[in-house]
This record gives sequence, structure tokens and C-alpha cells, in this order.
Amino acid sequence: MFRSYLRLVLFALGLLVGVQVPGFIDDYGKRVEAHRLESEQGLKGFRATATRFFNSDLQALVTHYQASKDPVMRSDAQSVADLVDRASFLELEWQAMQRPWYAQVWHLATAADGELLEETYSAYRYQVLLAPQAIAWGLVCALLLAWLAESLLLMVGVLLGVGRSQKVQHRHWR
Repeated sequence: MFRSYLRLVLFALGLLVGVQVPGFIDDYGKRVEAHRLESEQGLKGFRATATRFFNSDLQALVTHYQASKDPVMRSDAQSVADLVDRASFLELEWQAMQRPWYAQVWHLATAADGELLEETYSAYRYQVLLAPQAIAWGLVCALLLAWLAESLLLMVGVLLGVGRSQKVQHRHWR
């Protein structure tokens, strides 16, 4: 009887954890988009200058700043280069979050930006979405967690000899 309740508890826990996955993915995507838009806003003036003088090439603008004899321009060259690099990175991250759900999950698990993940996690509020993808994630996680836990407990039980009859145990000790 205890085992049945344990299964139910593990299933419920897996279900509750699983329904969080789509919400977290959505929050991460929104965070990336917000940072990307902010980055683009910061580059707006530099983009206008690059369009007017360098055929819209921001790298050419950075190179021009770096080659300038003016120490202020050379000093600002690294700041502009950092802004351009950040905007490029955020654009790639945003594109990754526009792909199908399985690609988004893979990206978050293997290649997501740690800083953005930490920001998302610290601002994340647990929610129970009743969207089809959240229900599917919940059921899959619940079944997987219950199956893994029961398999682990059965293996431990087999290794410890729990559930064997006295006759079988006695035969092995001769």
C-alpha cells in the first residue's frame, strides 16, 4: 500500500515539475527578446552612423573608431564593439528560441547563456499552465520520474534480497 502511495506522490511531483517546463522556456524567450530589443535601442545611433558613412557595416565603424587618432574615439571603440557583439549574440539567442519546442529545450539544456538562465530562474514564478504542451510535459515528466524511481527501488531491492523467499535465501547461503 505504501508503495502505491509513493508512486502517486512521485507521479504528482513529476507532473508539477513537468508543467513548469513550457512556462520557463517561454519566460527565457521573453527575457532574450527584451534584452535584444534593449540592445538594438542602444545601437540605434551607431547604426545610423554606420548606415550614413560605412554602408551599414557596424564592424567598419568600430574599425574606424579604433584607427582614429582621437584618444576619445579609440577609447569608445571597445564600448561600441562590445555593444555590437552583445547585439549579435542576443540575435542568435533569439533565433534559437524561435525554433520548434524540442530545439528550444535542447538549446536551453546545452547552449543557453548562463547569465540569462540565472536571470530567468531568479525571476521565474511557478505556474500551472493548462496549455496542451504543459499538460504533455507534465505527464511525460510524471511517468518518467515514477518509472525511474520505481526501477531504482526495485534494483536496490533485488541487490539487497528484499522480496526473496526464505527458501531461495537459504539455498544461496549454503
